[in-house]
Amino acid sequence: MNTLETQSAPHPQENLADYIHRVRIHLGLSQRTLAERAGIHLQSVGKLERGKTAKLNRKTQSGLAYALQIPVEYLEAVERGLDIAPMPTLKFCPQCWTPGTPPESVWTDERAKYCCFCSTALRHRCSQCQEPIVSLKHRFCPHCGNAYKSS
Repeated sequence: MNTLETQSAPHPQENLADYIHRVRIHLGLSQRTLAERAGIHLQSVGKLERGKTAKLNRKTQSGLAYALQIPVEYLEAVERGLDIAPMPTLKFCPQCWTPGTPPESVWTDERAKYCCFCSTALRHRCSQCQEPIVSLKHRFCPHCGNAYKSS
């Protein structure tokens, strides 16, 4: 797991209030900023962080996940008291990959470091801003606009 995932992944036995507070503080967000980004009321964030709310509806879940830059599955797991299995790293070959298609299964193997077709080093981060690649649906990094595929 990379550093960002380690810091945003729920800890074992962490409740929803502690988790949301920890991730919000790590991102340097105020409760007001979190509420605005998530599209929820400021009072709702306060209730969440005080432990007065233990169940989230879908709209709140997706808004918080977006604002906290975490997968919705993290919030669902914390609500249910489940542990998070490490997410597989999304890797691809910048030479062989066709934008918009899923990566070859051999690239996503945990031990794979190089492409088995052309021996190019596999990428799991944007080459420009170093943000982790979370989806290969698109050709460009959503953080900096850099093209994933090498020319």
